[in-house]
Amino acid sequence: MDSADYREFTFVPSPKKEPAQFRQLLQKRLFEGGYIATDSVRADSVQLADAVKKFQREKDLAVDGVAGEGTVRMLNTSDREKFIRIAISLDKFKMLPEQMPPKYVWVNIPGYYLDVVEGYSVKFSSKIICGKVKTRTPLLNSAISMLITYPQWVPPPSIVAKEILPAVKKNPDYLARKGFSLLDSKGAEVDPFSVDWTKYNKTMPYRVVQGSGDANALGIMKFHFDNKYSVYLHDTNQRYLFANSMRSMSHGCVRVQDWEKLAYYILQNDGVSNGGNGGSRIDSVKTWLQKKQKRNVVIKNKLPVYIRYITCEGKNGRIVFYDDTYGDDQFLREKYFSKK
Repeated sequence: MDSADYREFTFVPSPKKEPAQFRQLLQKRLFEGGYIATDSVRADSVQLADAVKKFQREKDLAVDGVAGEGTVRMLNTSDREKFIRIAISLDKFKMLPEQMPPKYVWVNIPGYYLDVVEGYSVKFSSKIICGKVKTRTPLLNSAISMLITYPQWVPPPSIVAKEILPAVKKNPDYLARKGFSLLDSKGAEVDPFSVDWTKYNKTMPYRVVQGSGDANALGIMKFHFDNKYSVYLHDTNQRYLFANSMRSMSHGCVRVQDWEKLAYYILQNDGVSNGGNGGSRIDSVKTWLQKKQKRNVVIKNKLPVYIRYITCEGKNGRIVFYDDTYGDDQFLREKYFSKK
């Protein structure tokens, strides 16, 4: 059973905001936690890195010996702060429906995981990759209504304006290198070298489409659900990134490591709900994937999906705390607990 530690620990400032004090206060905090032998004699770089690694291993962070922003946030998470986080998380749970659906997909952004839940049991879990701090994954309720094998990717206007258009203006060959096609309003392909890109800054009268294939950013499976943010669950062509501890890396969509298991669960569940066993549709999807064919598979019995941002929860008799990657809990803490 977890117990509280009421000791007051040294606050470690951001290495970017207060670089002059950072190293000294970092060593003092690591000493207070028992990760380094002394705080009276200045530690060398190797000793400091080893101490940081000890802390990172204990907190299940990326073990690189570098006290970056995420590690510093965890160093500053005292038990008093944890109590506040528990209160904030409980309040978030209160905002869920009083009666959850019998089956649903649960995505917890700070935990970097997805659960498929039936009743009070988790059928299976998967690692996920969520949005970067600048392109956050939104909180939403929806329901998966379609699976798409070998999908195309149409980047949303925000990505076109911030990333693609500036890159094309520097070099129109950018589109070909990324596997993008440029289409006019009638769907005809346009040669990017024939366009006067100096006329466009934030918008352009063309659509950018990345064709389906193994190199597509969505991978080979997309899970569509209605929402105003143009996000969805999907596979990825960068599967190696699931090995990272910190996985806020996408443009806002949720990349699913065990996409195949999720897809076949949805198909099986949909088949059973509609008088069949789902097996024939699973066989069809496997064939389309093998042949690298783009197909839309409509799900009649839509599977609810909840995307949430909860930084602590109970697991196996303990309270697990996740990094407040987006700073949402910090914002709520300052708003409601600054004088408490």
